[in-house]
Amino acid sequence: MSWLLFLDESGYDHKTTPYEVRGGICLHASRLWPFVQAMHRLELECFGCRLSLYGKELKGSTLLDKKRIKFACQQETMEDESRRKNARSFLTKGLEKKKPNLEEFSAYGQSCLEMARGVMQLLYDSEAVIFAAAIPRNTVKPPTIQAEEYLRKDQVFLFERFFYFLEEKKDHGLIVFDETDKTSDQQFVERIERYFTKTANGRYRTSWIVPAPFFVSSDMALPIQAADICIYCINWGFRIPSMQATSRPEISAEFGPWLHKLQYHGKGRHDNEVYDLYGIFYVPNPYQSKFAQ
Repeated sequence: MSWLLFLDESGYDHKTTPYEVRGGICLHASRLWPFVQAMHRLELECFGCRLSLYGKELKGSTLLDKKRIKFACQQETMEDESRRKNARSFLTKGLEKKKPNLEEFSAYGQSCLEMARGVMQLLYDSEAVIFAAAIPRNTVKPPTIQAEEYLRKDQVFLFERFFYFLEEKKDHGLIVFDETDKTSDQQFVERIERYFTKTANGRYRTSWIVPAPFFVSSDMALPIQAADICIYCINWGFRIPSMQATSRPEISAEFGPWLHKLQYHGKGRHDNEVYDLYGIFYVPNPYQSKFAQ
């Protein structure tokens, strides 16, 4: 059996988020179907329905948007059945282009928050592991052949950590991406192929990583949606000393401890030295040859 690394990205529109983050969740193949089933149950427990019926998917930017948090906190916590009933009404009115009432807004906000909390617990129960790389939001790619044709350092470090994890487990790993633009996805695949075929480290790491990524549509893949929630929380609520951008305290307080608990922690090697490695890390300049922080 193998491990699957489901990857998504956050902040690549350079609009409001503090960082660009690429990362996601790693699940063992034996845990995948139980995880998907549990996600479906959790969705029904939180919203009383499947969001796909209303043209929505589970995303960090919708579940944990500031407005959703405000909705959730504007009334006392509802009983489960009342929350589900009003959340369904909120979604129905959205389709009907009608304005929800106060209770419906509150119920939907509380359902969103409960869903995000439940995903973190489910990831922990499923023995999932988080890997994610953050870089500055204003990073500009230099006009060089190397920058155009090869992986950035943050992406290399991401695969490095995945490799060490797989090496510890003595098991192979597959990479699953959220598909975006077909041209961009193809260019990224070419960079991955160059790394795993034209560099010594890349070739060595194919002993555990299968360097042929799969692409799936996020609205059809619940693990990708769970990955999206995690990296949104990293962008807004996970900080180490080298990450100085403003965070959202409500995200940090609620989800920061989960992220620390779920991230990979292992050992790396460089020039005969052994050092600690963490699954969530920051790269100040992904186009320079420096270690991640």
